[in-house]
Amino acid sequence: MPSRHLSRRRALQLLYECDMRQISPEDAMRDYYHTLYTEENDMLPPPDPFMEQMLYGAFQEQEQLDALITRRSENWKLERMPVVDRNLLRLAAWELLRTDTPPAVVIDQAIELARRFSGDESARFVNGVLDAMRKGEEIAGRAGGSLGE
Repeated sequence: MPSRHLSRRRALQLLYECDMRQISPEDAMRDYYHTLYTEENDMLPPPDPFMEQMLYGAFQEQEQLDALITRRSENWKLERMPVVDRNLLRLAAWELLRTDTPPAVVIDQAIELARRFSGDESARFVNGVLDAMRKGEEIAGRAGGSLGE
């Protein structure tokens, strides 16, 4: 089983692909797993359950997550955000709301991914939005609760 950091990175890459190519998570995941298959391997790589859970969760709850992100990102419209940042915020918001991962870990991991795939300015932006969520009422119903609607 891969590390959670690797799973988060994979989920970000696949959610980005879904957003850019307008494809389903199933199609993105199938393409991902099949690209890891080579003539040298007889089997597909093992599944990554945490990546799959994050990808499906963020994709299925995208409308609610987008509303939450919009509420917590002052003066930023979702459609004007860089695609990487938007999808990273969706994944991190989903993880904050739907898992028992400590908020500090979720935010730290999101900042690290933002730095890697988007830059320092994006890392500060992602930190600010996620910190506003952490301080807000949205995560009061963690791990299955409401999205603060």
